[in-house]
Formats: sequence, structure tokens, C-alpha cells
Amino acid sequence: MRIETLLLAVSVALAPAARAADTAPPAISVVAVTQTVLRDRVIASGLIAPVEQVQVQPLIEGQPIESLEAEVGDTVAAGQTLARLSTATLDLQRGELSASRAASVAAVAQGEAQIAEARATAAEARRVADRTAALRSQGASSQAGAETAEANAASAEARLNAAVQAVEAARAQVALADAQLANLDLQLARTQVIAPVAGEVVERNALVGAIASAQAAPMFTLIRDGALELRADVTEGDLLRIVPGLTVRLMPVAGDPFDGTVRLVEPRIDETTRLGRVRISVDVPGLRAGMFVRAEILIAETEAPAVPLTALARDADGSYLLRVEGGTVRRIAVTPGIRDGAMVQVLGADAGAEVVAKAGAFVREGDRVTPVRQ
Repeated sequence: MRIETLLLAVSVALAPAARAADTAPPAISVVAVTQTVLRDRVIASGLIAPVEQVQVQPLIEGQPIESLEAEVGDTVAAGQTLARLSTATLDLQRGELSASRAASVAAVAQGEAQIAEARATAAEARRVADRTAALRSQGASSQAGAETAEANAASAEARLNAAVQAVEAARAQVALADAQLANLDLQLARTQVIAPVAGEVVERNALVGAIASAQAAPMFTLIRDGALELRADVTEGDLLRIVPGLTVRLMPVAGDPFDGTVRLVEPRIDETTRLGRVRISVDVPGLRAGMFVRAEILIAETEAPAVPLTALARDADGSYLLRVEGGTVRRIAVTPGIRDGAMVQVLGADAGAEVVAKAGAFVREGDRVTPVRQ
């Protein structure tokens, strides 16, 4: 009897607290709108590739490779010799052309002497013809004699003209030999395969003893100035937001992250993959063409009010937050902005305001709640 009395007293004492608990507003988790630095980024990936790749081919055909002056991995200067081709055949041809030119020069000298002789002979024959014609007009010479003298003068003049033409032909032969020698000198100069630009040798197909030919694989492949870039593929929607000059955070598979800059946004989108390509300048020692790298392209950075993504709700009227003021839920319309990880920018909300942490909670505008701060 004493125990029952005690239990009855306890139940009477706890009854008001139980009724209060039954009528207390439900507890709901809330978070504060915070002023946060948000970064709008595009995530992409791609391979490191040369900015410009230069292939070096021989400029003459059919000459054996005599020596190689550069190897893969070498850094070469513009104009530096990479390989030497044999000059034996070309030296022989040059000797023949030099002899032919000397003969043509001698023919010119001989022809000029013949011209001088023919000019003197023609002048004498013309004087004789003129005297004979004068005597014929006076009756002191026969018609046959005058005609013979005139024929001799004409023949001498013809021989003079022939000598002049022969000299012109010999001079033309000299000019032709000079042109052929100049061409041969150019070919001899081209037996030295030189680097057209400064850069790094990344491939060498030339072998000593092989016949150099522009139809074969390139003798050498250079990366101009050793300049590399990341060629990253992005969706066509993101491509429209990227412009040259944007800062990029690059993360290789191995090694520390480093920074780069958008150099070029290609104007074409692949019709099959629907991806566009962005070229990002990099200047970090140790990079190699073909390396895989992830990139975070920074589109914009701003400090603005932000909430966790779970706090943002959307319906037919737009995006909104459920703000808790004095224990009462109020709906506030907002415009979402930059999304950075688990946070999203909300334009229209005040920093410091408390909002329902999970917009999917079963609360509506006007509900009374007990806020529980996370």
C-alpha cells in the first residue's frame, strides 16, 4: 500500500512535464547562412602535348647518312647540325661542272679573238669592194671583179656575225655552268641536316648508312622551344564559359599540383563526343608529352552568402530557403549562384540567418519548430 501511494505521487508530479513535452514544437536542424569565398570551377582532364611539333626531313634525295650529331633528349639551337649526309657524289659532279665551265670560259676567249680577226678581215674586204666598185664606175675594172670583191666582203661580214654568235653561245654556257654550280653548292650545303627551330629532340628515325629521303619517316622530331601544353576536353556547355587567360590548377597523376593558364579555346566541337578542347599553357620542369593531368579551370571567385546544398529547395515558384525566426518557419525566395563543392551561393539571403538544414524536412511556412543548431 505504501509503494502504490509513492507511485501515484510520482505520476502526479510528472504529468505536467509530460503534457508540456507533448505540446512542445518539433526539433529541427538549422544552419546559418555564411559569408563564404566560392569558386566557380570547370573540371577537365587531358594529355600533355607539344605546343608545336616540328618534323625535320632531308632537303636532298638519295644521299647516304654519314653521321648523326643529335640524339633523343638533346636540346638544340636553331641552325644546329643534326646529321651529315655524304658529299662524295656531289663533289664529283661539282668537279665535272667546274671543268665544263672552264672550257666554256676558254671558248669565250677564243671566240673573242676570232671576232677581232673576223672584224679586221671584214673591214678590209669592205674597203676592197668599195674601191673595186669605184674603179668599175670609171671603167677601170670589170663587172666580174666588182662582184667578186662584193661577195668577199659579204662573206667576211657573215664570218664576223658567226664568230659573235659563237661567243654569245659560249657565254651562255658559262652562265649555265654558274647556275648549275650554284645549285650544286646549295645541295652540298643541304647535306648538313639542320634544326629549323630551337627545341628538344623527342624522336630520331635516322640511321647511319641509310639513304636519306623525304618520302621516309622524319629524320628528327622536335618540340619547338620545348614548350608544352595541356589539351583538355570539356563539355560544350562549359566551353562557352572559358576564355583565354583564366587560371588553372593542374594535378598530375604523380607529383605536386601546379598552376597554368588557358592559352586557347578551340573554336570547333567534336561532332561525335560533343566535347570541346581547351589548350592550357604549362611551364613546369619534369613534364613529359603524353602525361595525363586533371585540371580545375577557375571561372570566377567571389565572397557571397552561401548554404549547404541540402538547405536549398525548389518548386514551381523557384528556389527558396526555409528560414527559422523566433521558432517560426518563413519561406524566403533566393537565386542560386556559384556551386562550390557542398556549398551554393544564395542571392537574396542575409548572412547569419538560420535556415532549415534539410529542405526536404516535413515543415512548411508558418510551422512552429525548435531549432537545433548544427
